[in-house]
Amino acid sequence: NLEILPQGIKLLNGWKRPGRFDKGLGAQLPEAYRKFWAEWKLTTPAAVHYIPKDREWERDEVTHAIKPVQNIPLPLIDTPESHQGIWGGEAVIKGFQKRQQTKRRVPHFWVPNLRRSVVHSHVLDSYMSVVVTERTLEQIHECHGFDHYLLKNRACDLRSALALKLKREVLQALQQGVPALSGEPQRQQDVLKEYGRYLASYTSEEIDWYGHTYLEAIRKLQNQLREAEKVQPHKVEFRGKLIEQLRQAGISEAGKLDKSDAPAGSTVEHKDSDIEALTKLESPASSSWLSKINPFGKKET
Repeated sequence: NLEILPQGIKLLNGWKRPGRFDKGLGAQLPEAYRKFWAEWKLTTPAAVHYIPKDREWERDEVTHAIKPVQNIPLPLIDTPESHQGIWGGEAVIKGFQKRQQTKRRVPHFWVPNLRRSVVHSHVLDSYMSVVVTERTLEQIHECHGFDHYLLKNRACDLRSALALKLKREVLQALQQGVPALSGEPQRQQDVLKEYGRYLASYTSEEIDWYGHTYLEAIRKLQNQLREAEKVQPHKVEFRGKLIEQLRQAGISEAGKLDKSDAPAGSTVEHKDSDIEALTKLESPASSSWLSKINPFGKKET
Protein backbone atom coordinates (compact mmCIF):
# COMPACT_ATOMS: atom_id res chain seq x y z
CA ASN A 1 0.00 0.00 0.00
CA LEU A 2 1.57 3.29 -1.11
CA GLU A 3 -0.31 5.31 1.52
CA ILE A 4 1.67 3.61 4.31
CA LEU A 5 4.99 4.90 2.98
CA PRO A 6 5.98 8.48 3.85
CA GLN A 7 6.59 9.26 0.17
CA GLY A 8 3.10 8.10 -0.75
CA ILE A 9 1.94 8.50 -4.30
CA LYS A 10 5.22 10.14 -5.37
CA LEU A 11 6.85 6.72 -5.75
CA LEU A 12 4.69 6.01 -8.79
CA ASN A 13 6.97 8.23 -10.89
CA GLY A 14 10.12 6.57 -9.58
CA TRP A 15 12.62 7.45 -6.87
CA LYS A 16 14.13 10.89 -7.30
CA ARG A 17 17.84 10.99 -6.61
CA PRO A 18 18.73 13.94 -4.38
CA GLY A 19 20.76 16.58 -6.17
CA ARG A 20 23.44 18.94 -4.98
CA PHE A 21 20.81 21.50 -3.88
CA ASP A 22 18.69 19.00 -1.93
CA LYS A 23 21.01 18.12 0.96
CA GLY A 24 23.80 19.51 3.11
CA LEU A 25 25.07 23.04 2.62
CA GLY A 26 23.85 22.99 -0.96
CA ALA A 27 20.27 23.16 0.29
CA GLN A 28 21.11 26.43 2.12
CA LEU A 29 22.44 28.24 -0.95
CA PRO A 30 20.29 31.25 -1.87
CA GLU A 31 17.96 31.40 -4.84
CA ALA A 32 20.28 33.91 -6.52
CA TYR A 33 23.01 31.31 -6.89
CA ARG A 34 20.57 28.65 -8.06
CA LYS A 35 19.44 31.00 -10.80
CA PHE A 36 23.04 31.44 -11.94
CA TRP A 37 23.65 27.67 -11.79
CA ALA A 38 20.61 27.03 -13.97
CA GLU A 39 21.90 29.58 -16.47
CA TRP A 40 25.37 28.03 -16.47
CA LYS A 41 24.78 24.28 -16.31
CA LEU A 42 21.11 23.62 -17.11
CA THR A 43 20.64 25.89 -20.13
CA THR A 44 21.35 24.66 -23.65
CA PRO A 45 24.24 26.73 -25.07
CA ALA A 46 24.44 28.10 -28.57
CA ALA A 47 25.58 25.64 -31.23
CA VAL A 48 29.34 25.95 -31.77
CA HIS A 49 30.58 22.63 -33.18
CA TYR A 50 27.57 21.80 -35.36
CA ILE A 51 25.05 23.61 -37.55
CA PRO A 52 21.50 23.26 -36.19
CA LYS A 53 18.62 22.70 -38.58
CA ASP A 54 15.63 25.01 -38.30
CA ARG A 55 13.01 22.71 -39.82
CA GLU A 56 11.27 19.93 -37.90
CA TRP A 57 11.19 17.33 -40.69
CA GLU A 58 13.56 16.32 -43.47
CA ARG A 59 13.67 13.78 -46.32
CA ASP A 60 16.42 11.19 -46.41
CA GLU A 61 18.58 11.53 -49.52
CA VAL A 62 18.90 7.76 -50.07
CA THR A 63 15.61 6.25 -48.99
CA HIS A 64 13.52 9.42 -49.48
CA ALA A 65 11.79 8.66 -46.21
CA ILE A 66 10.59 11.57 -44.08
CA LYS A 67 12.09 11.62 -40.62
CA PRO A 68 12.15 14.15 -37.76
CA VAL A 69 15.13 16.46 -37.32
CA GLN A 70 17.12 15.94 -34.11
CA ASN A 71 19.54 18.69 -33.11
CA ILE A 72 21.61 16.80 -30.56
CA PRO A 73 24.59 18.79 -29.24
CA LEU A 74 27.99 17.14 -29.20
CA PRO A 75 29.35 16.07 -25.79
CA LEU A 76 32.08 18.54 -24.82
CA ILE A 77 34.91 18.15 -22.32
CA ASP A 78 35.78 21.22 -20.23
CA THR A 79 39.43 20.81 -19.27
CA PRO A 80 41.05 22.76 -16.40
CA GLU A 81 42.94 24.81 -18.99
CA SER A 82 39.64 25.92 -20.56
CA HIS A 83 38.65 27.62 -17.29
CA GLN A 84 41.96 29.51 -17.22
CA GLY A 85 41.28 31.15 -20.58
CA ILE A 86 38.32 32.36 -22.63
CA TRP A 87 37.58 29.90 -25.42
CA GLY A 88 34.33 31.46 -26.66
CA GLY A 89 32.16 28.41 -26.00
CA GLU A 90 34.56 25.92 -27.57
CA ALA A 91 35.82 22.83 -25.77
CA VAL A 92 37.57 19.53 -26.35
CA ILE A 93 35.63 16.94 -28.36
CA LYS A 94 36.26 13.22 -27.89
CA GLY A 95 35.42 10.83 -30.70
CA PHE A 96 36.76 8.33 -33.19
CA GLN A 97 38.59 8.85 -36.46
CA LYS A 98 39.06 6.39 -39.30
CA ARG A 99 42.39 7.38 -40.80
CA GLN A 100 42.64 4.53 -43.32
CA GLN A 101 39.89 2.73 -45.20
CA THR A 102 41.20 -0.73 -44.35
CA LYS A 103 42.00 0.03 -40.68
CA ARG A 104 39.77 0.23 -37.65
CA ARG A 105 38.81 3.55 -36.22
CA VAL A 106 40.94 4.99 -33.41
CA PRO A 107 40.09 7.40 -30.60
CA HIS A 108 40.80 11.04 -31.31
CA PHE A 109 40.53 14.36 -29.48
CA TRP A 110 39.72 17.59 -31.28
CA VAL A 111 41.23 20.60 -29.50
CA PRO A 112 40.54 24.23 -30.45
CA ASN A 113 43.31 26.37 -31.91
CA LEU A 114 44.52 28.51 -29.03
CA ARG A 115 46.48 31.75 -28.99
CA ARG A 116 47.39 34.36 -26.42
CA SER A 117 45.97 37.81 -26.95
CA VAL A 118 45.37 41.03 -25.03
CA VAL A 119 41.85 42.25 -24.27
CA HIS A 120 40.83 45.60 -22.80
CA SER A 121 38.00 46.30 -20.37
CA HIS A 122 36.65 49.85 -20.32
CA VAL A 123 34.73 49.29 -17.08
CA LEU A 124 37.70 47.85 -15.17
CA ASP A 125 40.14 50.14 -17.05
CA SER A 126 42.70 47.37 -17.47
CA TYR A 127 44.41 45.28 -20.13
CA MET A 128 44.50 41.50 -19.68
CA SER A 129 46.57 38.84 -21.42
CA VAL A 130 44.45 35.70 -21.81
CA VAL A 131 44.37 32.55 -23.92
CA VAL A 132 41.59 32.84 -26.51
CA THR A 133 40.39 31.23 -29.73
CA GLU A 134 39.57 32.75 -33.07
CA ARG A 135 35.88 32.49 -32.27
CA THR A 136 36.40 34.51 -29.08
CA LEU A 137 38.04 37.36 -30.99
CA GLU A 138 35.29 37.27 -33.63
CA GLN A 139 32.58 37.50 -30.97
CA ILE A 140 34.38 40.38 -29.24
CA HIS A 141 34.47 42.29 -32.53
CA GLU A 142 30.81 41.48 -33.23
CA CYS A 143 29.80 42.74 -29.78
CA HIS A 144 31.93 45.92 -30.22
CA GLY A 145 34.10 45.39 -27.17
CA PHE A 146 35.18 42.94 -24.51
CA ASP A 147 32.77 44.31 -21.89
CA HIS A 148 29.81 43.97 -24.25
CA TYR A 149 30.90 40.41 -25.02
CA LEU A 150 30.85 39.47 -21.33
CA LEU A 151 27.59 41.24 -20.52
CA LYS A 152 25.61 40.14 -23.58
CA ASN A 153 26.40 36.43 -23.51
CA ARG A 154 24.86 34.00 -21.05
CA ALA A 155 26.87 31.91 -18.63
CA CYS A 156 26.32 28.73 -20.66
CA ASP A 157 27.84 30.41 -23.73
CA LEU A 158 30.84 31.84 -21.87
CA ARG A 159 31.52 28.42 -20.21
CA SER A 160 34.84 29.58 -18.76
CA ALA A 161 35.22 30.22 -15.02
CA LEU A 162 37.61 33.09 -15.81
CA ALA A 163 35.05 34.77 -18.09
CA LEU A 164 32.33 34.40 -15.44
CA LYS A 165 34.60 35.88 -12.78
CA LEU A 166 35.41 38.86 -15.00
CA LYS A 167 31.73 39.34 -15.74
CA ARG A 168 30.98 39.46 -12.01
CA GLU A 169 33.73 42.03 -11.48
CA VAL A 170 32.37 44.15 -14.34
CA LEU A 171 28.84 44.03 -12.89
CA GLN A 172 30.12 44.93 -9.42
CA ALA A 173 32.13 47.82 -10.85
CA LEU A 174 29.06 49.14 -12.67
CA GLN A 175 27.00 48.77 -9.51
CA GLN A 176 29.58 50.79 -7.54
CA GLY A 177 29.75 53.52 -10.18
CA VAL A 178 32.98 52.47 -11.96
CA PRO A 179 35.49 53.33 -9.21
CA ALA A 180 38.43 52.64 -11.56
CA LEU A 181 37.57 55.86 -13.46
CA SER A 182 36.99 58.09 -10.45
CA GLY A 183 39.85 60.34 -11.58
CA GLU A 184 38.15 61.00 -14.94
CA PRO A 185 34.56 62.09 -14.26
CA GLN A 186 33.59 62.64 -17.90
CA ARG A 187 34.84 59.24 -19.01
CA GLN A 188 33.21 57.66 -15.98
CA GLN A 189 29.81 59.07 -16.94
CA ASP A 190 30.23 57.89 -20.53
CA VAL A 191 31.02 54.34 -19.41
CA LEU A 192 28.06 54.30 -17.03
CA LYS A 193 25.78 55.56 -19.77
CA GLU A 194 26.98 52.88 -22.21
CA TYR A 195 27.05 49.84 -19.92
CA GLY A 196 24.61 50.77 -17.14
CA ARG A 197 21.64 49.23 -18.96
CA TYR A 198 22.94 45.72 -18.23
CA LEU A 199 22.30 46.15 -14.50
CA ALA A 200 18.53 45.99 -15.06
CA SER A 201 18.72 42.21 -15.53
CA TYR A 202 20.35 41.51 -12.16
CA THR A 203 19.68 42.27 -8.52
CA SER A 204 22.36 43.12 -5.98
CA GLU A 205 22.27 39.61 -4.50
CA GLU A 206 22.45 37.96 -7.93
CA ILE A 207 25.53 39.99 -8.81
CA ASP A 208 27.17 39.00 -5.53
CA TRP A 209 26.63 35.27 -6.20
CA TYR A 210 27.23 35.37 -9.96
CA GLY A 211 30.19 33.51 -11.47
CA HIS A 212 31.11 31.31 -8.50
CA THR A 213 31.74 27.62 -8.91
CA TYR A 214 29.90 25.24 -6.61
CA LEU A 215 32.85 24.84 -4.23
CA GLU A 216 33.43 28.59 -4.12
CA ALA A 217 29.75 29.14 -3.33
CA ILE A 218 29.92 26.57 -0.50
CA ARG A 219 33.00 28.27 0.98
CA LYS A 220 31.33 31.66 0.74
CA LEU A 221 28.23 30.31 2.50
CA GLN A 222 30.38 28.77 5.25
CA ASN A 223 32.12 32.10 5.85
CA GLN A 224 28.78 33.87 6.08
CA LEU A 225 27.48 31.32 8.58
CA ARG A 226 30.63 31.64 10.72
CA GLU A 227 30.34 35.42 10.78
CA ALA A 228 26.64 35.29 11.61
CA GLU A 229 27.04 32.75 14.42
CA LYS A 230 30.42 33.12 16.05
CA VAL A 231 30.90 30.12 18.34
CA GLN A 232 32.77 30.94 21.54
CA PRO A 233 34.39 28.03 23.40
CA HIS A 234 32.88 27.28 26.80
CA LYS A 235 36.27 27.49 28.47
CA VAL A 236 36.58 31.13 27.42
CA GLU A 237 33.10 31.91 28.71
CA PHE A 238 33.61 30.11 32.05
CA ARG A 239 37.06 31.67 32.49
CA GLY A 240 35.59 35.12 32.03
CA LYS A 241 32.86 34.45 34.58
CA LEU A 242 35.36 33.11 37.11
CA ILE A 243 37.70 36.07 36.68
CA GLU A 244 34.79 38.47 37.09
CA GLN A 245 33.64 36.75 40.28
CA LEU A 246 37.17 36.72 41.73
CA ARG A 247 37.66 40.36 40.77
CA GLN A 248 34.49 41.41 42.56
CA ALA A 249 35.29 39.38 45.66
CA GLY A 250 38.92 40.50 45.76
CA ILE A 251 38.16 44.20 45.34
CA SER A 252 35.51 44.15 48.06
CA GLU A 253 37.78 42.40 50.59
CA ALA A 254 40.74 44.58 49.66
CA GLY A 255 38.59 47.65 50.12
CA LYS A 256 37.66 46.59 53.66
CA LEU A 257 41.30 45.97 54.59
CA ASP A 258 42.51 49.22 53.09
CA LYS A 259 39.82 51.28 54.81
CA SER A 260 40.62 49.77 58.23
CA ASP A 261 44.36 50.33 57.86
CA ALA A 262 44.16 53.77 56.26
CA PRO A 263 44.47 56.86 58.51
CA ALA A 264 41.48 59.10 59.13
CA GLY A 265 40.70 61.70 56.47
CA SER A 266 42.64 59.93 53.70
CA THR A 267 41.17 58.32 50.61
CA VAL A 268 42.43 55.06 49.17
CA GLU A 269 42.42 54.54 45.41
CA HIS A 270 41.98 50.96 44.27
CA LYS A 271 44.37 50.66 41.34
CA ASP A 272 45.93 47.33 42.18
CA SER A 273 45.77 44.39 39.83
CA ASP A 274 43.66 41.31 40.38
CA ILE A 275 46.60 39.33 41.73
CA GLU A 276 47.44 41.96 44.32
CA ALA A 277 43.82 42.16 45.38
CA LEU A 278 43.53 38.41 45.74
CA THR A 279 46.68 38.19 47.88
CA LYS A 280 44.97 40.33 50.52
CA LEU A 281 42.24 37.76 51.00
CA GLU A 282 42.76 36.07 54.34
CA SER A 283 39.44 34.37 54.84
CA PRO A 284 39.83 30.56 54.87
CA ALA A 285 36.53 30.09 53.05
CA SER A 286 37.82 31.85 49.93
CA SER A 287 41.42 30.59 50.00
CA SER A 288 41.06 27.01 51.17
CA TRP A 289 40.13 25.61 47.76
CA LEU A 290 42.90 27.63 46.10
CA SER A 291 45.51 26.31 48.50
CA LYS A 292 44.45 22.73 47.83
CA ILE A 293 44.83 23.15 44.07
CA ASN A 294 48.12 25.09 44.11
CA PRO A 295 50.96 22.52 44.57
CA PHE A 296 53.52 25.26 45.30
CA GLY A 297 51.51 26.97 48.00
CA LYS A 298 52.20 26.73 51.74
CA LYS A 299 50.36 23.93 53.48
CA GLU A 300 48.50 24.76 56.66
CA THR A 301 49.84 22.94 59.73
